[in-house]
Amino acid sequence: TRVEDARAAAAAGADAIGLVFYPHSSRCIDVGRAADICRALPPFITTVALFVDAPPAEIERVLTRVPIDLLQFHGAETAQQCAQFGKPYMKALRVRPDTDLLQYAAAYASARALLLDAYVAGTAGGTGKTFDWRLIPEQLPLPVVLSGGLTAANVAAAIKAVNPWAVDIGSGVESAPGVKDAAKIKEFIKGARNANV
Repeated sequence: TRVEDARAAAAAGADAIGLVFYPHSSRCIDVGRAADICRALPPFITTVALFVDAPPAEIERVLTRVPIDLLQFHGAETAQQCAQFGKPYMKALRVRPDTDLLQYAAAYASARALLLDAYVAGTAGGTGKTFDWRLIPEQLPLPVVLSGGLTAANVAAAIKAVNPWAVDIGSGVESAPGVKDAAKIKEFIKGARNANV
């Protein structure tokens, strides 16, 4: 939500910065602030825009004003709806014991990745809760971005258990809702990088 947080994440070695455009999130920002954050980033940092069942016109409005590299959808969007904007996308799924991840991956075959998060009733994500990583099939045909309750203390174990393409964190590196802590970001990235040492 803040330029200084984005710069701190980039300086610590983050590969991507997420910008939330979901009005019910404590991390929601407007297009003006999102554009400011993107302008402040160094090169080679992927900018990701997060939406939850947003009207297509709203997504198009963001894309005309903010240089977004990747879309992230957390609602009930179909694969066709996700793909209609001419941008690569990730589809988020809140994992439960009865979730068929192989079927879900097949339904979203056009996605660049599946972002797997914890299921908490009544929320679209960002809960700070983990889920049972053993529910993820070893042969999932799409790259996995692992989310949900990750912290510097558990990210290495998560990476060793799941072997995801990437890890996603929000509340685990915050000092307050929507406010990142530069020291926590550094510790998290250090933990992630040391996972496979």
